[in-house]
Amino acid sequence: MKRFVPILLMLASLLATDMASAGRSCDARKPSVQSITNGLSLAERTQQAFERDYRSSGSSVLILARAGQDLSKYGLRYSHLGLAYREQSGNWRVLHKLNHCGSADAFIYRQGLGEFFLDDPARYETAWVAASPALRDRLLPMLRDGNRALRLNVKPYSMVSYAWGRQYQQSNQWLLETVAWAMEPDANTRDTAQAWLKLKGYQPTVLRLGPLTRLGGRLTAANITFDDHPPDKRFSGQIATVTADSVFDWLQRSGLGGPMQSVRLP
Repeated sequence: MKRFVPILLMLASLLATDMASAGRSCDARKPSVQSITNGLSLAERTQQAFERDYRSSGSSVLILARAGQDLSKYGLRYSHLGLAYREQSGNWRVLHKLNHCGSADAFIYRQGLGEFFLDDPARYETAWVAASPALRDRLLPMLRDGNRALRLNVKPYSMVSYAWGRQYQQSNQWLLETVAWAMEPDANTRDTAQAWLKLKGYQPTVLRLGPLTRLGGRLTAANITFDDHPPDKRFSGQIATVTADSVFDWLQRSGLGGPMQSVRLP
């Protein structure tokens, strides 16, 4: 089993520069030695669990969540999803969408597990569900081919983008729409992917946000906007967006994902 301690050397240059994050700003504060140690420890324990599952059941594609932000006041446990997969070399990689330093843009990144957990999370905890054999067999070639995985990605980003809109796209939304395209080849546009998700019973999380919360978010952050939500829902504070928790729930209800598993540092 490869250990993550050598990654510290590789990350030294990264930690000296701005790093993209899932909807958070890049600040000048350098990560502490303890936060790096915790992130790599979580990555190592997660990889060990992945390898056990792979050896026992052949699980090589997983929908992986981290607790990058504390969303407990909304009844949510996890904030950000990525598609973890096993390369032919035996290494685990994560493909996920990251907002660049709190801006209105986001891009797709391919990272190792160590990098995935070095984003100063609210909790050093992760959870995942294994893709069903049908979903795994369709996703794995797509994940190994970077160009195909980019098809449904769009650059304009809002942390609370409307689940059924096309104006913006947040991280979990890109993942969910990519899953839809993997399962239904004709769902190769955002419109058709969302139509397929509706047909298959996906239900977004509806956040209850008051007017002051909405105004504060819009005025202080470039990566938060509400203008893509239907006016009647927006003005009543009902913000329907794709969350990690809602994706986990749907994957298990639809039979596309196995039981949720988790790892948490003591």
